[in-house]
Amino acid sequence: MTSDPLRLFWFLPTAGDGPYLGSQEGWRPASFDYLQQIAQASDRLGFEGVLLPTGPSCLDGWTLASALAPLTKRLKFLIALRPGVVAPAYAARQAAALDQILEGRLLLNIVTGGNPTELAQDGVWLDHAERYAQTDEFLTVWRAAAAGQPIDFQGRHYRVESPGGLVFPSVQQPYPPLYFGGASSDGVAVAGRHVDHYLTWGEPPAALVDKFDQVRAAAASHGRSVRFGLRIHLIVRETEAEAWAAADRLISRVTDEAIEAARLRRERRSESEGQRRMTALHGFRRDALEIAPNLWAGVGLIREGAGTALVGDPETVAARLREYQAVGVDTVIASGYPHLEEAYKVAELLFPALGLDAKAPGPAIVGRDFAESARVRAS
Repeated sequence: MTSDPLRLFWFLPTAGDGPYLGSQEGWRPASFDYLQQIAQASDRLGFEGVLLPTGPSCLDGWTLASALAPLTKRLKFLIALRPGVVAPAYAARQAAALDQILEGRLLLNIVTGGNPTELAQDGVWLDHAERYAQTDEFLTVWRAAAAGQPIDFQGRHYRVESPGGLVFPSVQQPYPPLYFGGASSDGVAVAGRHVDHYLTWGEPPAALVDKFDQVRAAAASHGRSVRFGLRIHLIVRETEAEAWAAADRLISRVTDEAIEAARLRRERRSESEGQRRMTALHGFRRDALEIAPNLWAGVGLIREGAGTALVGDPETVAARLREYQAVGVDTVIASGYPHLEEAYKVAELLFPALGLDAKAPGPAIVGRDFAESARVRAS
């Protein structure tokens, strides 16, 4: 197991969030003011960066990161890059421009997508295998364009001719780091050929060994290496009992009808292998949600995507994260509901247990911010 410290990222809830899953009670819309508070808190507290999700229900991450850039100092922004939604050479110029605006703080999350209903809203009608073939072509062109290389490419999805060179190259060379998560064999092949960081949702550590080995082998076949990241929720409290009570509270408003509706939606809409693996961990059952020590699948009863949380006191959660580190994870992209308060809890409680340097919170007062928000909502 490496002795290097974990890199810890946080999450910007660009579709909104609240204290209860599956409920509008206490709901906080994704206003710019709220997202600014989370980003600035993450920056002050010492998180390395934030993940901005993507989809029709989310604020556009590129626009949001541009607006937050002058309001943060060190924070990196991990933003979705969507093959099939934007042309690759144009996307390379966009990335270079935003990396300049962010002064080298841009990271890119390649999102092929696994929900045909959402993909159709962006005009993407390809099947699963063809979407990954398109992603492979997209990244072939994008990487060359972003590195300023000449391009003479013709594939099934793109034909691009360019003499090379970017008038405004990115700060990071040859281009901002590429992150990607794809659990299918097609996804693993794309990861091995193109990306720098492979992301996985929070399965038990032992279940990730074979997946990581496949990605390593795919990368080695191209003379490359890949680093690994974990996307997971965190529920950290001073005691185990308090943490499990917080987990129970988070899903206390989730009804059996809502769980069944989520099951049917996933059954109809998702083609994601990663989502299938997440769903298999809980099978939409409430009675067996601790699927491994301190690994809780309650979030996945209602939420698509990352559906597991590590739950416990700081020392226990730190020990569980080191188990992921032992199988190759060096980056943790974490979240918690609501994201502003939970950023403080994670920084104040978990950072010391991980040997990370939690920065001083600064002048923001969380209770004041949301006491005022609650007053406005009630009026």
